[in-house]
Amino acid sequence: MEFSERLKEFCNRVKNLRSKIKTEEATKTSLIMPFFSLLGYDVFNPIEFVPEYTADVGIKKGEKVDYAIVDKKQNPVILIEAKFCGENLDKHGGQLFRYFATTSAKFGILTNGIVYKFYTDLEELNKMDKLPFLVVNLLSLKDNVIPYLQRFEKSAFNVTAVTAKANELRYNDQIKQFLSKQLTAPDDSFVAYVMSDIYSGRKTQRVIEDFRPLVKGAFTQLISDKANEKLKSAMAAEMSEPQITEKSAPVEVINNSPNIERLETFFTVKTLIHDSLSKQALTYEDSDNQFEILFGGKWLCRLNYDEMCLHINLKSGDKDEIKRKMRSPDDVHFYKNLLCQAAQKLAETQEAIV
Repeated sequence: MEFSERLKEFCNRVKNLRSKIKTEEATKTSLIMPFFSLLGYDVFNPIEFVPEYTADVGIKKGEKVDYAIVDKKQNPVILIEAKFCGENLDKHGGQLFRYFATTSAKFGILTNGIVYKFYTDLEELNKMDKLPFLVVNLLSLKDNVIPYLQRFEKSAFNVTAVTAKANELRYNDQIKQFLSKQLTAPDDSFVAYVMSDIYSGRKTQRVIEDFRPLVKGAFTQLISDKANEKLKSAMAAEMSEPQITEKSAPVEVINNSPNIERLETFFTVKTLIHDSLSKQALTYEDSDNQFEILFGGKWLCRLNYDEMCLHINLKSGDKDEIKRKMRSPDDVHFYKNLLCQAAQKLAETQEAIV
């Protein structure tokens, strides 16, 4: 099983366990240690994964960080500060900051078993940055984060390469934050910059105010156009398959046209259950509060937008379903196994009828 699949399965474990965990120690043993085991570290080997690592801080001799991952010479490379899964991490960065300055560690990780904040010393050597270069939330894992997290696997870990990528990530996040801000509320300097090539007159405050909604609207429309182009390309590729085999199925669009997010969900589900597809078509039906994906005319799954809940048909019957709460439609990735199981059962039922 590939790293991404194992990671997503682990995310499901976290979702199922977090409400049952009541202490910091339980968080460590049930969530944090298994997470680093997933990354390939032997968490029960104190020669590489050291619990209660001593990190003397000024006059506070003998202070200990929860875990340290050490190299072959027993020098700490990664320090890990663990908190209870119900705690907010925002107020705990200072503790790891102090530990970092007294050791040779290159990376610090602050975690409550759900959120992992990765730090290094990009701004000043041997002094931990105030802001993390990577934040991973296992309850809302994004696919684009997985390759960065994979660099921390024991088998692939390289300090120089990860540091270079951390620098790229830091600026990437800052650029995205800047553009996101300008998308919703473009400031004067941004509006004036956009105007520089399209308006030859004097850029007075009144003119800038007149252009501000135009810049915002054009920015939003550009993103929408790009998304639509990508979606149309994906749909064209799906519809232009040369032939239907036992392991592929045509795409049919029925009822009204859903928004882009719902269509992306449809194609995501189709991709996830690709190996379970038979000659039956995968289709969808859309309404204001519900998006239903059908397999051979029978419902496979429903997304209820009022409850933000995914209903999956596991036994080919109207009442035989399971419900999974979601934070966003992207969460369908976490239920690949259940969706494939449901599709296989529907296929078996239809074959039996034939």
